Amino acid sequence: MTTKTRSGAASSGHDAKSPDEYAQVPMIKTALPGPRAQAAIALDEKYVSPSYTRGYPFVMHRGRGLAAEDVDGNVFLDFTAGIAVNATGYCHPEVVKAIKEGAEHFQHMSGTDFYYREQSELARTLAEHTFGGVERRVFFSNSGTEANECALKLARWYTKRQYVLSFRGSFHGRTYGSMSIGCSKAIHRNHFAPLPAGVVHGNYPYAYRADPHLKTPEAVADDCLAYIENIVFKKEILPEEVAGIIVEPVQGEGGYVVPPANWLSGLRRICDKHGILLIFDEVQSGMGRTGKFFAHEHWGVIGDIVTVAKGIASGLPLGAVIARREVMSWPPGSHASTFGGNPIACRAAQVTIRLLDEGLTENARVVGAYFKQRLEDLARKHDVIGDVRGLGLMVATEIVKSKATRERAPELRNRLELEAFKLGLLILGCGENTIRFCPPLVVTRGEVDRCIELYDAALQNAVK
Repeated sequence: MTTKTRSGAASSGHDAKSPDEYAQVPMIKTALPGPRAQAAIALDEKYVSPSYTRGYPFVMHRGRGLAAEDVDGNVFLDFTAGIAVNATGYCHPEVVKAIKEGAEHFQHMSGTDFYYREQSELARTLAEHTFGGVERRVFFSNSGTEANECALKLARWYTKRQYVLSFRGSFHGRTYGSMSIGCSKAIHRNHFAPLPAGVVHGNYPYAYRADPHLKTPEAVADDCLAYIENIVFKKEILPEEVAGIIVEPVQGEGGYVVPPANWLSGLRRICDKHGILLIFDEVQSGMGRTGKFFAHEHWGVIGDIVTVAKGIASGLPLGAVIARREVMSWPPGSHASTFGGNPIACRAAQVTIRLLDEGLTENARVVGAYFKQRLEDLARKHDVIGDVRGLGLMVATEIVKSKATRERAPELRNRLELEAFKLGLLILGCGENTIRFCPPLVVTRGEVDRCIELYDAALQNAVK
């Protein structure tokens, strides 16, 4: 089945079964959680690490497009995409075909020690898709945190410098190097010290939460840039000791914070001035999600190193580091990965990128703008929606006690997640008090309208 976006771009085949299956989404048949879900959760609680963060008792069974069916046959409208991973929706037939064909050829051959075309061909595709028109090389990993670990090593190897600058509110992963540069939630670091040294943090321009004396978003960004030059580089470390500045073009876990127009260009100027590498963490914001292949393209700024994962392979584990050719010139043995660049994941990634090029990135731009407009309309109705922000299909609402005070309302945000689940809508929080929406890029305006209806009802239930 093929649907049309507002722009007329085709989003091919995300309804992969019969026309009648999932004709009604959502469709809740049992009390939640149902009996099979309860059994699955009990098993999980007995054997699985309690460190995972589960907001509500959803137990996945199967899915098509944006329809996610649980083990009891309840069907939900999924606006999480597995945390921005299922870029082409559940079980896109062309992605499934690529996976099956790949499995029939071979499941693994370590790219660390051997060659296979799937890896080198995907490297070429990613290099050619990366903004800036400069020659690139690619290293493959299994995840976003591994990609960021690689970027840290590469920046330090190339510059022979020891420090990295990151930003408060950032999230770059949960392994030790990535955890050291992240600064989103204290629980991420609790009892894990000592962390790797050589990291300092600046301020990310969060205009909604900024000092009211800073009258414009651009003034907020200028203040954050000045903090780097006047505080970090004069009171903490010398700039000639900094290997890289790593930044999310749009902060993800920190609250889906879109920076002012002068932010990334300001960082580029600082890096050029001091010989520092600019590293873009595009793990959540990349792969067409914001209406561009990478989010930093919105501001026309070239990165020296770009990290990517999540949506790259439509659900298969894969990460990548895309760096300027002269930067990624380290010798054999400097860095490697047994499973990174798995051939089946590479095949899925090639199909994913083709689908992005053929219309899904444009769909993210057009339907994302429509979605943001609908959320802004909803915000005028609900005093607890303090801010609506985002790019493409990376959009969010910040939940407050009232627009007048802007006081954060994390408990209300958590209730809102649960109330949406009860109604059949899957959403996720981020930051302290924000709801994020990151649906598959095949989403239609009709599905956005249904999401808005459910979210409106969930808001009414949550504030009672």
